[in-house]
Amino acid sequence: MVATVGLLVVETALAVVGVLIHYSFTAEYGDVTASAFESFRGVFTGGIGGLALAIVGLVGLVTTLVSPRRWLRAVALGVPVLMVVGTFAVTPAALQKKFDLQYDTTPQCVFDEEPTTGPGAVAARQSQEAFDSIDHVGYFGGGGGSGVGGCDRTFILMDDVDVLQHYRTALPEAGWQVVEDDDRHLRAERDAMAFEVFACDRGGVIWAGADGDAGQSRCGPSEQ
Repeated sequence: MVATVGLLVVETALAVVGVLIHYSFTAEYGDVTASAFESFRGVFTGGIGGLALAIVGLVGLVTTLVSPRRWLRAVALGVPVLMVVGTFAVTPAALQKKFDLQYDTTPQCVFDEEPTTGPGAVAARQSQEAFDSIDHVGYFGGGGGSGVGGCDRTFILMDDVDVLQHYRTALPEAGWQVVEDDDRHLRAERDAMAFEVFACDRGGVIWAGADGDAGQSRCGPSEQ
């Protein structure tokens, strides 16, 4: 009896730890454009969640086999089910936490902790001013880079939006002149600065820099 209760405690603790690990991992690395069900399914098909569930299930099976009481066997069998339910329940909150902490509605090239002098800092401020002059679409995370060659930032879309059509309207309204436009890419210039946008799957990439430079940002291989 004591051994059975001990196994049940271990099984329950492992299940709780598994749910907490899933929450932490999703809040840091989860895909905010995926639905809660897609993220939940991914945990058990290619993530640590499948291994955690297997361990909890194994301990539950052993507990069931050695338990002398029916109610203990029922609890042992129910813990893996509750773990799955708990994992699904915390997924939306984890994705929302990542979204709130890591995404913004405006691209950022200048940060307080970065140097304020030098060519790179000057170029970053110019790129930031260019970005600030335009109404943007989507949500911007930390992806991208900035330096003397300009600043680029990736963004994701939560809705079905025509990215290029948005900038075809927003850029001229802000005084920019569109000089290149095709089905995946758009470039505009204004006051010795250039702006480019690339439409990718579920988002895109924007770049701003001197008008003599070409943006280096492109969609990833899987987003072409």
